[in-house]
Amino acid sequence: MRLIVRFLGFLFAAGAILFVIGASIVGFFVWKYSQDLPDHKQLANYEPPVMTRVHASDGSLVAEYSREKRLFLPIQAVPNLVIEAFLSAEDKNFYRHNGVDPEGIARAVVTNLRASGRRQQGASTITQQVAKNFLLTNEQTYERKIKEALIALRIEAVYSKDKILELYLNEIYLGLGNYGIAAAALNYFGKSVHELTLPEIAYLAALPKAPNNYHPFRQREAAIERRNWVLDRMLDNGYITRAEAEAAKRQPLEVNPRTLSPNTYSAGFFAEEIRREIVERYGEKALYDGGLSVRSTFDPKIQAMARKTLVDGLVRYDEARGLRDPVDTIDLARGEWGAALADIPALGDVQPWRLAVVLEVSDREATIGLQPAREISGKLSSERQTGKILPDGIKWTRKGRLTQALKPGHVVYVEPVADKPGQYRLRQIPEVSGAMVVMDPNTGRVFAMVGGFSFDQSEFNRATQALRQPGSSFKPFVYAAAIDNGYTPSSIIVDGPIEITSGTEVWRPKNYDGKSTGPHTLRYGIERSKNLMTVRLARDVGMPLIGEYAKRFGIYDDLAPYLPMSLGAGETTVLRMTTAYSMFVNGGKRIKPTLIDRIQDRWGHTIYKHDERICQGCDAEEWRNQPEPRLIDNREQVIDPMTAYQMVSILEGVVQRGTATVVKSVGKPVAGKTGTTNEAKDVWFVGFSPDLAVGIYLGYDRPRSLGNSATAGQYAAPIFRDFMTLALDGKPATPFRVPPGIKLIRVDLASGQRAGSGGRTILEAFKPGTAPPDGYLVGYSDTAPESYGAAPPAGVGSGSGGLY
Repeated sequence: MRLIVRFLGFLFAAGAILFVIGASIVGFFVWKYSQDLPDHKQLANYEPPVMTRVHASDGSLVAEYSREKRLFLPIQAVPNLVIEAFLSAEDKNFYRHNGVDPEGIARAVVTNLRASGRRQQGASTITQQVAKNFLLTNEQTYERKIKEALIALRIEAVYSKDKILELYLNEIYLGLGNYGIAAAALNYFGKSVHELTLPEIAYLAALPKAPNNYHPFRQREAAIERRNWVLDRMLDNGYITRAEAEAAKRQPLEVNPRTLSPNTYSAGFFAEEIRREIVERYGEKALYDGGLSVRSTFDPKIQAMARKTLVDGLVRYDEARGLRDPVDTIDLARGEWGAALADIPALGDVQPWRLAVVLEVSDREATIGLQPAREISGKLSSERQTGKILPDGIKWTRKGRLTQALKPGHVVYVEPVADKPGQYRLRQIPEVSGAMVVMDPNTGRVFAMVGGFSFDQSEFNRATQALRQPGSSFKPFVYAAAIDNGYTPSSIIVDGPIEITSGTEVWRPKNYDGKSTGPHTLRYGIERSKNLMTVRLARDVGMPLIGEYAKRFGIYDDLAPYLPMSLGAGETTVLRMTTAYSMFVNGGKRIKPTLIDRIQDRWGHTIYKHDERICQGCDAEEWRNQPEPRLIDNREQVIDPMTAYQMVSILEGVVQRGTATVVKSVGKPVAGKTGTTNEAKDVWFVGFSPDLAVGIYLGYDRPRSLGNSATAGQYAAPIFRDFMTLALDGKPATPFRVPPGIKLIRVDLASGQRAGSGGRTILEAFKPGTAPPDGYLVGYSDTAPESYGAAPPAGVGSGSGGLY
């Protein structure tokens, strides 16, 4: 008996010694690896990188910006079934352990001993994965695993289980560039987390271990097997019934990656302009990681109209210049044409145009093969589509036979012919470019912006980045300065030859047609875009004053005080010109153009809004018979509202009788001005209806003449006409708003005098206290005061600036 007692005592002593030694070793390693552990408390202030999303005015998605695809989802918003699936797949004891799962470790040790030589099974809990993902590296060492366990224990002591799970579900990488369950649900299945079905949830829960091993297309069988394994674990844990598990296993793996929004194809220039503005305002980190919610002014319907009409105008001009070389050439003798055609880059935002190769061609018919599509997995589709081009499809090339325009192997763009399945017409990418801006003239909200033919072809935004001469479209601001300072629309100015001398330089401006017509009303000078009348008026008013008006309207920051500048010889942008014209139609109020209505941070707090008006009474807590809330318009008055209306009335005349009569067919109140520069290097039309302002520009990126006889009325004005026809379709013919105090007096159109019994007459707008003049001449002196800068410096040019 004594021996037994001694033996037990020996065992106890030996066990105690071993325990102390083991505890000392464990304590040593804990002490050693605890020395440089990252601070786990930083998780309390963790803000995961979240993508910034830009929405249109109707709420549809325009663009997303991120380094990682992630949408943050609070744990309270995560469906229970999603939580149960991830717990079953990753850590079924999550709510029972304290950060390290002994049961899981034992199970992993046994499994790894049995699976010698194969991939080892880990035993990391969700808390350990949070420690690794946030605070450690992915290095596969025992040292890292020890640190991971130590940090997990500390995290569990500080944070609730729900907080730890929230961090995990929003940080975990789930393949295809997706981080977190919200982004993965959207990009794998095109759904929100709450819309996911059981098999879809199980597939997402199968991904954290090794997303590439369960790729939905390349590793499809392995992905289904892993998904079904997750379903079995959910069944074992009592989260689903056997019937639900079996039904889910029978479902195919239907991954349907989210397709691009239709806005993506048309909003390239618009979205890029927003991106630049956000970076300039808040920096790149806020854009790509800040989770901003941007409500833009983008109107998808108006953008589609703007893009179609501008592209049609560019194509119309380009096709009139004839057929050029094909995009590329394929050697058809080398084999299957589909793969070769698929390798040729095609513009992705020119739908319905498609790239095609000419397979066979005769005088009366050409057979084409269309560029094959790629499947979701990236694999080239085996389907091959063909079509026909008939003589009508090349009519614009002015070639008599198809064989003169096309050869086998030519790679070209084609467009399907409406209502004729299988028939296509030949197209080519225009060399000429242009831009178009559509905005609300009352608020400055930009509805549409097209910066060129194709954003895929060139990201250079000609609406905001291209500095071009506006030509005669600048003239209304010269006349506005005059009307605001004593002139009336009926004032008489001489349309006659004039010489401006400065030192040894002599400048002799000319009208577009080279003729002069004698004394005419100020209205006539704008409607017919008379250079000689404009120069005389500018000399009389003074270029310093005109420069001040140009700055007020935001056209130029500092206009050089030289007379050729009155004809639009300076450089500005389409956005600036459209904004300036908006101030005519809105009654002379200053507006700031904007592409953004409001920006909110990731928590929903508004950090920017465009509307700066004060809402008086909007903060009342309850109704106490106080006056109704009202918006106080605190915008600056740029010019007299009556002057603004007089200019609107005159610009209506440009459409009715002047250089833009092609626009009359719109059939509703519209106004605007053409602009053509020297040698027709740029053509413009800037105009408006009561509620839409539109600026259009056409020209080559490397300036060259558009043609000896090219004018804005021929090329730019028809684009405005086509757009307004679409935009105003079905809307009432709203007249321009007449400000209080304006007197409408019927005058003789030619003389500007009060109307008699005969002749052509119009209702002219006059300010109070003014009346149609009896007639007088302005500007017969052929010398200009030195202070007005009679002649431009070298480089401005001695031509006539804006021509027509």
